[in-house]
Amino acid sequence: MNRLMLLMCLLIWTLGILHAQDEDFNILDHWVEYSNGENMLQLYLNKQAYSLLDERDQKIATLKTKQDWENRKGEVSRIYRDIVGTFPEKTPLNARVTGVLKREDFKVEKIIFESMPGFHVTGSLFIPNKLKGKHPAILYVSGHTELAYKYPNYQHVIINLVKKGFVVFAIDPVGQGERLQYFDPETGKSAVGGPTSEHSYPGLQCFLAGESVNKYFIWDGIRAIDYLHTRKEVDTNRLGVTGRSGGGTQSVFISAFDERIKAAAPENYVTSHRRLLQTRGPQDGEQNYYHWLSSGVALEDLLIMRMPKPLLLVTTTRDIFSIQGAREVYEEISRGYQAFGLPDNIAKVEDDAGHSSTKSNNESIYKFFRHHLSFPGVTEDEEIVPFEVSELMVTSTGQVSTSIDGESVFSLNKELAEELNKTLNEKRKSADYLEQAKGEAMTLSGFEAPGNPEYILDGCYQREGYRICMYILKGPGEAYVVPLLMAIPDGEGPKPVIVSLHPEGKEKGIEMEELISEGYVVVAPDLIGVGETKPGADFGPGPAFGAMILGKSVVGLQASDIVNVVNFLKDQPLVDAENIQAIAFQEQVPALLHAAAFNTSIKGVVLVDGPESYYSVTQERFYDLPLSFSWGVAGALKSYDLPDLKNLITERNGRVIKSNPDKEPGLSEVFIDLLER
Repeated sequence: MNRLMLLMCLLIWTLGILHAQDEDFNILDHWVEYSNGENMLQLYLNKQAYSLLDERDQKIATLKTKQDWENRKGEVSRIYRDIVGTFPEKTPLNARVTGVLKREDFKVEKIIFESMPGFHVTGSLFIPNKLKGKHPAILYVSGHTELAYKYPNYQHVIINLVKKGFVVFAIDPVGQGERLQYFDPETGKSAVGGPTSEHSYPGLQCFLAGESVNKYFIWDGIRAIDYLHTRKEVDTNRLGVTGRSGGGTQSVFISAFDERIKAAAPENYVTSHRRLLQTRGPQDGEQNYYHWLSSGVALEDLLIMRMPKPLLLVTTTRDIFSIQGAREVYEEISRGYQAFGLPDNIAKVEDDAGHSSTKSNNESIYKFFRHHLSFPGVTEDEEIVPFEVSELMVTSTGQVSTSIDGESVFSLNKELAEELNKTLNEKRKSADYLEQAKGEAMTLSGFEAPGNPEYILDGCYQREGYRICMYILKGPGEAYVVPLLMAIPDGEGPKPVIVSLHPEGKEKGIEMEELISEGYVVVAPDLIGVGETKPGADFGPGPAFGAMILGKSVVGLQASDIVNVVNFLKDQPLVDAENIQAIAFQEQVPALLHAAAFNTSIKGVVLVDGPESYYSVTQERFYDLPLSFSWGVAGALKSYDLPDLKNLITERNGRVIKSNPDKEPGLSEVFIDLLER
């Protein structure tokens, strides 16, 4: 008997494996029309971005005269200053020299200063020996390497410039060099990852408060220029800025906001905004402005802001930033310089190389600064001996965070968020606050109410007691689709339904055997950006940043998808349309809260392990949410927060339950409780 039972169990187990192997829930793979799931989100966002860029390009095409370009310069300057926000008041730099290095033809002073009270910037001032009078100075800003300017390739350009007689001030950007924002003394590395994570991790908190982390990068650069103004060796009428990759980004940003910089030579960054979206897509936190394109400006306009000052675009043909876009930007901007009567103030060089510096491009940089900073001399690129990283350390421990008690991007943004929350608390005293918050949430999230649902049945699998059917639900304007699974218990008559939202996708979301056995229809969609439509880009936050620069959010798009799913369910004969509940896990919680606040057909929601509020995210140095920012709405804290959405749901007699499955009753009990309330 035991042997027979064992054989039966083995047979059932084997049949179960075969059954599971027969089930294929990758719905989009065999549809030519929808097989590009990993790019659906970015392509949808790009299409909207192109419309905004078309409007901008049409305006640029009308610019003919110097006055036309002056007007555009004034317009974009006002817009950029508005979206960046007010810079802090200039306070004492409290600069000090922590050490000096000497070489035969130059010396290096190790400098630390405060761009804001307690916000320390580390850098090195390279000063030629045997100075005669005041010399031109270059601010050098670094690309994405943990070593910042201490990286040997960057030292190569810095030391070449100083050996040619330029004073060079190289600074560590936020999150690099000695300014890691999340330095872990035990590992000696960042606790959140490399430079892009060091920028984006606090950057997401800044976006929630309606600002961009690039504000800190720009302000550090402006204050570095202030420091150069204090040095007797420097001719403050002859200042330049350069840097490669992320340093090219900073060169563009800083020179756009500081008119004291006469000449700028950004390297391996400038391309057109359109080509950027077509290729790599939006990059890390500091490379994106809050509501960038929706405000009517683009990357190219940063160059217009500094017209007609000297500008050199340093490019390579195989760069990660499109060379075609760089050529198009050069053609556009050259028209402006021509109108100003200074066509020689703009130039572009390119070399056949990847994302790197080349001897030819280096020499073009030296020649550019020689000419436009009125400092003639040799321009040959020469071999140098870089300093050891330890030699250039400015702080006693090699990190600001462990040697000086000061501020961080997190702590400064935390204070801003606290002020915004105080303002919200005052607004919450108003009787009509919740309705206003609902409108603001719709606008800021980019929520759009979907039309009548269109869908395709893609097949079903029969299981014991229920079947799972696969559908393709068309998204807005058929720009993308939402693949979904629907588990339907056997039997006649309308059944209560649970919409299950899991960040790992529909196959994880459909794992609700307990609820299905209780007679619930369970529907698990891959909301846009999840599961089969999860972006394949290497840079996780790219699509969310792409939404943010349009004045939208992935949260808002997913909330629209959820409402679309609800409308689809109302069209199904076995669904009790008056009994639609939903559950969301982790980072899917905000999307469900938005959808349920906007749509009264969702009668109750269960929230599992999601963020309590956006405000709480800004108050924690380490927050347990992914860098994808699929859970966040930029600027939300200026107008509303997640608890306000919960209050909107409960105010109309909807039900909200926070659930921790490890400590509370099973999900079936939770939903039965919802139905009985």
